[in-house]
Amino acid sequence: MKSVYAIYRKEMGHYFVSPIAYVAVGLFLILAGVFFDSDLGQAIDYAMQMQMQGMQFGAAQPFDVPSQVMRAFFSVLAVVFLFFLPMLTMGVYAEERKRGTMELLMTSPITELQIVLGKFLASLTLFAAMLLPTAVYLVYMFLHSDPAPPWRMLWTGYLGVMLFGGALLALGSFISSLTENQIVAGVITFAGFLFLWILEATTHSTGTAAGQVLQYLSVIGHYQDFTQGVIDTSSLIYYGSFIFLFVFLTVRAVDSMRWRRA
Repeated sequence: MKSVYAIYRKEMGHYFVSPIAYVAVGLFLILAGVFFDSDLGQAIDYAMQMQMQGMQFGAAQPFDVPSQVMRAFFSVLAVVFLFFLPMLTMGVYAEERKRGTMELLMTSPITELQIVLGKFLASLTLFAAMLLPTAVYLVYMFLHSDPAPPWRMLWTGYLGVMLFGGALLALGSFISSLTENQIVAGVITFAGFLFLWILEATTHSTGTAAGQVLQYLSVIGHYQDFTQGVIDTSSLIYYGSFIFLFVFLTVRAVDSMRWRRA
């Protein structure tokens, strides 16, 4: 674990020295704030319209504003991740290979698994730090809601965000390990995320057995369960398997670098 922590600390130091991390986090928080304000305003306007109609027709329809805002906000975050997560993963290995520092890691007494785990945990920590300020919006809304919604919905939503983001980070890290060019890694990662998005859209239009299989393999489909406050065991297994698969593939890709230099 000391070797993993050494790689983790090195990566965290690199993230907070590089301006890319600050730019990505800053832009993400600005967009997240704008989208939350927009979702909250739309939900409040719709609730007022429902109340006005209820007063006219004598039967007001209840509308859960916090739950609606939370579902809309987490759905928007998934779209934002499509553009921002490639910025966090494109240089994880590509920049190391370009600068030649990857060779130093490969000749040090550290295993490939330790390198990959240290880098993945560092990117996951940066992702969590990027998300943390957004919780202030939802916590403030929950505290000022009457009646207050169950807090379980909030924790479940952020659990889904972390699993979803972890899966995309694992995929992006694997792609970064295949090239020495950050721009190429970023473009291919974005294309991969976009493919997963298209895959989710096509599964709803097919009712065949193949469509059902693709629907289960959809990263977005499992994420939607968490945004509704539902923890499905199959979704936990899916994300765990997805992360394990691409971490394993990244280890194999890093291992191939050692053999090419041998």
